[in-house]
Amino acid sequence: MKNLLSVIIVLILGIQPILAQNQQLLAGASFSNITPDLGEPLAGGWSSTPTDYVHDQLYAKSLILNDGSTTLVMVIVDNVSLNREVYDAAKAMIENKLGIPKENILMASTHTHSATNADKPGKRNGWSVGEMLEGYQRTVVKRIADGVKVAYANLEPAKIAWGSVDIPDHVFNRRWIMKEPVINPFGEMDKVKMNPGRQNPNALKPAGPVDPEVSFVAVEALSGRPLAVLSNYSLHYVGGVPKGHISADYFGEFGRSMESLLQAHNQFPPFVGMMSNGTSADINNNNYAEKAEKYEPYVKMKMVADDVANKVFREYKKLKFQTHVDLGVQTSELKLEIRRMDEDMKSWMKAVEKKSNKDKPVFHKSEDNFVNRVKMLEAEWPDTIAVVIQALKIGDLGIAAVPFEMFAEAGLEIKEKSPFEDTFTIGLANGGYGYLPTAEQHELGGYETWLTINRVEKTASQKIIDELMRLMQENLDR
Repeated sequence: MKNLLSVIIVLILGIQPILAQNQQLLAGASFSNITPDLGEPLAGGWSSTPTDYVHDQLYAKSLILNDGSTTLVMVIVDNVSLNREVYDAAKAMIENKLGIPKENILMASTHTHSATNADKPGKRNGWSVGEMLEGYQRTVVKRIADGVKVAYANLEPAKIAWGSVDIPDHVFNRRWIMKEPVINPFGEMDKVKMNPGRQNPNALKPAGPVDPEVSFVAVEALSGRPLAVLSNYSLHYVGGVPKGHISADYFGEFGRSMESLLQAHNQFPPFVGMMSNGTSADINNNNYAEKAEKYEPYVKMKMVADDVANKVFREYKKLKFQTHVDLGVQTSELKLEIRRMDEDMKSWMKAVEKKSNKDKPVFHKSEDNFVNRVKMLEAEWPDTIAVVIQALKIGDLGIAAVPFEMFAEAGLEIKEKSPFEDTFTIGLANGGYGYLPTAEQHELGGYETWLTINRVEKTASQKIIDELMRLMQENLDR
């Protein structure tokens, strides 16, 4: 009996090194070029200007983490917004080739306004679920999947850390409460105006807060060689791009700046610097309380990116890395109602369509545009949609993912309510359904609340926050 016990002890002790080895974190990262052909229309504005110049390449940047039992995939794409069906096709390809469940894959757009979209031709803002993917959509799907395959091939023993730093210098709420209400394209009076102009005497104060925190996850090889940095800032974009130019905006500049600060040039596999968009629906880089400064093209975005990268780098140097953390993910589909015209809006549409002078607006210079947008929404969009809500766990860090442009105050609420020690939110993740004002901001009006700019029920923001809290708690309980 004593000899048998000794054998059992030896067997157990012999297995322990193997178990410990399985606890080692693995990580891999990659770039995949998704720059479109010139001549494709730019997204991010009312008009679709054809592209005629590439200032910097667009990428799908991938980071894969594996803790021995769970694999997480995070892909940040240089695009204004991608529809769910594009992401779903890429996830299906990855699951088929690598066996990684699609529920474990987070994909999100940066929201650069200097890239083409990946909508079907003629279907911008339209409903195209169930239709075959075409052209650039198929290119993006394949290149995302290829990038994840390369990141998977790059998996190696790694260590990880995360941190954050407040950088309030570049984030300003673009929605301002006005002394006198302003008329919108629907003939209604808004208490709030987006981008009211510099030092506008009718502008009282910003209509909401900002989130100044830059959160980041740093991944290194065991030797200390930088593999990737995934950052998150609630800044819409910076801009300052000439007409027709393709650019990844400050999101791309941040990655290049981090590569330089970490002295990670010309290494193999390449270092991957990623900047994701947070809850920036009402946040941009313009302080409307002050006079505007003039910048040459691309200068301001590089200035912002370099400043953010330098401040992240200072925090990076203080980090304590771990060779193992528990990973987790919870993904659900949340059903939301699509907003529809009410009787007042039907009367508005009749008035606009019956105007005698087609060049003179009844209410607003953009009213004809919104008549067409509302007609498309009414004709094509279903009464309800199911959106992907996702919560990731990296040790005691929580990452929320929502397929909307979410307001900063909602992002702050997620951070406050989260059961994790640290939390940040990635917007425009796993799909893109437009702006997501809070119920309180809906009451104030303004561009982001207008029908077709916002497409879902006015209580959707709170429903999503509640669902995220449920998913995060499930991550902790498992």
